Amino acid sequence: MPRVVALFRKSSYSPAQHRTNDTAILDDTLAHFGDAGWDMVRVDEAALGADGADDAPPPADVVPRDADLYLSMSQGPATARLLGLERAGARFINRPSSVLGCHRHRLVPALAAAGVRFPATDVVDLASAAPADVVARVVASPVVRAAARAGGRVWIKRGDVHAERADDVVAVAAAEAPAAAAEFRARGIGRVALQTDVGGPVIKFYGVADGRFFRWYDAAAGLDGPRPVVDEARLRALAFDAARALGLEVFGGDVALPAPDAPVLIDLNDWPSFAPFRAEAAAAIAAYAMAEEVTGEDVAGAPADAHRLLRAYRPAALAGPFARAATRGDHEGGGHEGRSYDDFS
Repeated sequence: MPRVVALFRKSSYSPAQHRTNDTAILDDTLAHFGDAGWDMVRVDEAALGADGADDAPPPADVVPRDADLYLSMSQGPATARLLGLERAGARFINRPSSVLGCHRHRLVPALAAAGVRFPATDVVDLASAAPADVVARVVASPVVRAAARAGGRVWIKRGDVHAERADDVVAVAAAEAPAAAAEFRARGIGRVALQTDVGGPVIKFYGVADGRFFRWYDAAAGLDGPRPVVDEARLRALAFDAARALGLEVFGGDVALPAPDAPVLIDLNDWPSFAPFRAEAAAAIAAYAMAEEVTGEDVAGAPADAHRLLRAYRPAALAGPFARAATRGDHEGGGHEGRSYDDFS
């Protein structure tokens, strides 16, 4: 009997209603494995150990070593404890290296290196700055300076994991950016991402690597509201190119539309809740995970280009952004990290 281990996201990384939704999408995906006769093991990310601890692998009685597949929604720094399993050849969806690559101080340079259309973003180290130096570092950011000249806004996002609470992502006038960044530092957040405000409608999207599932809707209007005019081929290409750059197989994110034919990625998420499409998404994720390329079993219904897409994903994942960041160092201690100056050309 094949075995699947499901790693559920730590509650602190699933704010508000996402806590229930994040659990539900993995539960619903697992149900398909149960129907197919798989042995299922459930593990909470909190069992991996404290965030910021070393990357020693978790005990085998916490995360079994003999699973055929690991479905992982683990998202925090403790995810590093799964890297040894990944290096040993364990099959993960999503891979720990890819998830860690989504932490913003790694995400920004990875997207820039891949040529993904992404706003100009400075990741600024606040942890090594004295309180008085926070203002100087933020004011020196090219993103803030450009926004000040244009009279525009700056998005400030925590520079590590995705938002844990509403004020982990804020938009402020350029003149207010230093004070807003200082508030992040006061909450113990060591890095912030200062991002150019692109403008235009915002689209939320969800996808699975082989293309069998891709859905989107207008973030403001909601699932049942009107959808903005967009070049869907370009939207889809942008979403899958970004996911491929990180080696993500189950993913979602946000795209801004300054023009219908010029989508710009503004955020990328590893394994979102898929809440508006949960049942359909769970079936697609399970079918993808149990497909011929993963387990040797053929699953009918995969799109014609599934084999090509899967082959394209594997090299990116095996040489993922976490590995690259580890090789070159994370640029700790500097003022600005991982700058990406994209002119959207």
